[in-house]
Amino acid sequence: MVEVARPWRPDAATAAERIDWPAAFGTRFLVFVDVEEEFDWSAPLDRRHRSTRAMRAFPAAHRRFAEAGVGLACMVDHPVAVDPASVAILAACAEDGRSEIGAQLHAWVTPPHEEVVDPITSHAGNLPLALETAKLDRLTDAIARGFGQSPRIFRSGRYGLGPHSLALLASRGYRIDSSMRALHHYGQQGGMDFRAIDAHAFRRDAMIELPLTTVDTGLAHMFGGWLHDAAGRVPHGRGVLSRLGVLNRVPLTPEGVGVADALAAIDRAVADGVRLLTFSFHSPTLEPGHTPYVRNAADRALFDRWWDRVFDRLARHGVGPTTIADVLTVLDG
Repeated sequence: MVEVARPWRPDAATAAERIDWPAAFGTRFLVFVDVEEEFDWSAPLDRRHRSTRAMRAFPAAHRRFAEAGVGLACMVDHPVAVDPASVAILAACAEDGRSEIGAQLHAWVTPPHEEVVDPITSHAGNLPLALETAKLDRLTDAIARGFGQSPRIFRSGRYGLGPHSLALLASRGYRIDSSMRALHHYGQQGGMDFRAIDAHAFRRDAMIELPLTTVDTGLAHMFGGWLHDAAGRVPHGRGVLSRLGVLNRVPLTPEGVGVADALAAIDRAVADGVRLLTFSFHSPTLEPGHTPYVRNAADRALFDRWWDRVFDRLARHGVGPTTIADVLTVLDG
């Protein structure tokens, strides 16, 4: 494992930064998809891995979301943006009037290739600002050429947002970032420390930040901050707390999160007053064999059932889907 000596840790949102959603907005949710190439998640990153064959599974998955009235925020990385077949698939999906094409910066497969690929440089925010800028510009230009318009939503691959990234994005015309995974710490993977970031949306550096929703559930959820850290210093400590129903830190994703945990997290987020819940998954998960989460047809069926149960629970809470366009209209109003 490689650990950054002092990983960047953004400050918690202040009361002034926290978005005060209008009452008419209610409580809504978004689904982000990291639309990317396939690679071996257990192997070192390699910029030669640029296959996008799994995109053939995207149209059927999109139809299923569309039938549920849910648009997809498609966060497209460079190998996908320069592949004509993938662009055609995504452009057709975006015609549903609810989905949107955004950008996802996988630093190691995005030119210019000036850095040595390793866990630290795979997080774009760790790169020199000039190189992070050059990669962002190449990605933005590729998406603009492929889809006929510049993206306005962004995610840094591996949640690799850095101290200068938000201001850089704003200068390039981006409006929304979703690179912060609430309550997570990636120092042991060469990345950032988001433990001070909770699930609530906020504004900073002229950008709207929509963190990937993560909440603490369990009997001791209110002590999640220090208890989760303390349990991490004990072998299997976090697993024990989770099994006992004491504390469980749950991101809203079908990847590695069981449906019972996801439903509990939805209940907790709503109870905590989170007004915009954000879900996320990776496009290669849609075809068995590319990610650890869907290895076979049975796993793929479980993936669909996960969403069925989640959409049902959201509906019970009166939480409906929204779109990037709607979010911006509300916040610009």
